[in-house]
Amino acid sequence: MKTNEKPKKNPSTTESQQKKQDHSSSKKRPISLSKLRLMPLITGVMTFIIIAWILLTYESEYLYRVQEMNLFLYTPLFFKGFMVASGGMLSYIGSFFTQFFYYPWMGVALLCLWWALLMWMIKRTFRISNKSALLLIYPVILLLLTNVDLGYWIFYLKMRGHFFASTIGFTTAVAAVWAFRAFPKKYYIRTIWIVLSVFALYPLIGFYSLLSSLLMGILTWRCESTTRKENIINSVIAIVSVIAIPLIYYRFVYYQTNIINIYWTGLPIFRIDESYRAYYIPYILISLYLAALAVTYKKKNNGDVKNASLWIVCQLAQILLITVCTYHFWYKDGNFRKEMSMNRCVENLDWEGVLRIARSETTEPTRLMVMYKNLALFRLGRSGDEMYCYLDGAKKSDAPFDVHMMQVGGKIIYLNYGKLNFCYRWCLEDAVEFGWRVDFYRYLLKCALLNNEMKVARKYVDALKQTLYYKDWAEKYESYLKKPSLMQQDEEFKPIFHMLKYQDNLDSDNTLVELYLMKSFAHSDSNDPLLQEQTLISALQMKDIPLFWPRFTKYALLHPNKHMPRHYQEAAYLYGNLEHKVDISHMPFDKEVVQSYRDFMALAQQCQNMNEDQMKEAFYPRFGNTFFYNYFLVRNQKSY
Repeated sequence: MKTNEKPKKNPSTTESQQKKQDHSSSKKRPISLSKLRLMPLITGVMTFIIIAWILLTYESEYLYRVQEMNLFLYTPLFFKGFMVASGGMLSYIGSFFTQFFYYPWMGVALLCLWWALLMWMIKRTFRISNKSALLLIYPVILLLLTNVDLGYWIFYLKMRGHFFASTIGFTTAVAAVWAFRAFPKKYYIRTIWIVLSVFALYPLIGFYSLLSSLLMGILTWRCESTTRKENIINSVIAIVSVIAIPLIYYRFVYYQTNIINIYWTGLPIFRIDESYRAYYIPYILISLYLAALAVTYKKKNNGDVKNASLWIVCQLAQILLITVCTYHFWYKDGNFRKEMSMNRCVENLDWEGVLRIARSETTEPTRLMVMYKNLALFRLGRSGDEMYCYLDGAKKSDAPFDVHMMQVGGKIIYLNYGKLNFCYRWCLEDAVEFGWRVDFYRYLLKCALLNNEMKVARKYVDALKQTLYYKDWAEKYESYLKKPSLMQQDEEFKPIFHMLKYQDNLDSDNTLVELYLMKSFAHSDSNDPLLQEQTLISALQMKDIPLFWPRFTKYALLHPNKHMPRHYQEAAYLYGNLEHKVDISHMPFDKEVVQSYRDFMALAQQCQNMNEDQMKEAFYPRFGNTFFYNYFLVRNQKSY
């Protein structure tokens, strides 16, 4: 007989035992779907807050540099230029959004919104339950890594709008699959959609339209109320569409595209002399991820969590896995970031900022960093006293391919040293190879102005005025078209005019920026005090004694009432004592320079039995900031 009476507690059961029993039963109690309904929202918001904070804290300079390497013009011709190849719309829209990294916070916000849309699309399309919300993070993290693991690839990628393109491509592909699932199955509407979607989307998003077709071919087997015949037809049509439609477009529309690439348009090309396939791994993993969701698709997913403890452990394990993998594959080269920061300081004429970054260096710098530092000291007139007071080195760029200084920072260096022809030449050549960029237009405009080629300069001004964020910048330089004399007082142009007083010869740099500049200046002669000092600096850097003495003598004549800078004194005193070909007995050397040389040579006698690395370690604390140390112990500084 049933009763409504509650069972009485066993009086022999202690209070602590009762609590243990209650706690044990709570562990086994399932978590209902209603309690998990906010899981996707919480997961997404927390993910985007963390990603945005990391990007804005550690990658702001990188994001700003990305938009400088981008170009978006609001002209019909610019749009038509993208549409000559399949996947062009993807690059066009990607380039549009990339320009907003001019304000990194705005670009990051837009990128997170796109990722949020992708997560929502995946959840709706493949009916991801709330309890599995963490699954939605995986494609976002992989897409994040395709951007932050690029490193020096940003200077060599030929695909424009890369930062947004892959996200937009996968989002569009999932949307097409969602439409396939939403269409009624009668009258073969879904079958027709497979063909139509690929025909419509292939010119716009390329590879991603083919991926969506394959996903439809898989998902058809998991959809409700479909016959085996329909599934076979849909799968066959999907495969045929993937193979045939790109060939049709290649035959009649995009015949200028290499047939090998027709199935991969819309994806970046990671190739420089050879292919670097490892960079395609995130794209492969996302494609497999979507295929797995299609294979495991269910009409209804039970959102209840039966074992709360196990579910929590799984969530924590996934979070740990995501965190570790993201940190491991994130590009973390400190010199790469400092190069970009220095580049921006040079653009803003913040020479002290360049030196501040150089002083913060604790590891071996790249040659580009050393050149930025030397340029800043030269502009500040402190090269002779401080050139060797910073870490020197030639650390190789952290990239799986050979990085050339020309592509990374050579153009702005050429511009500031007055080598306008080389700056102009490399901007045009790289624009043909990698596509037009904002910084190319800016350098070309400055070169045209300095060469007094006002009609050419007008072309670049008009182009930059079609951009969103560089219109005001272009209008500033447009004033020089109307009144060129204003350039003589411009803080940026005034020093460059001094550097233009050299004999302009037809020669070649072989892409070796530093080596070319040193040889070019060291073998030049000028009566302009600023340019002549650079000839002395270059002779000093080359450690060429016959070139040094005439440059040193002329510097002294051009600066009769100026104290001779320390490093120039060190070189003259050292060379005079090494060769005894020039009488230095009457030269007014500083006592500190003479004593430093004597102390250096005394220590050299004590360290005769040491190898070079041991001598560097012994000499650097006392003499690392002298030319003596550089002359004897700094070697094989290879330019690139």
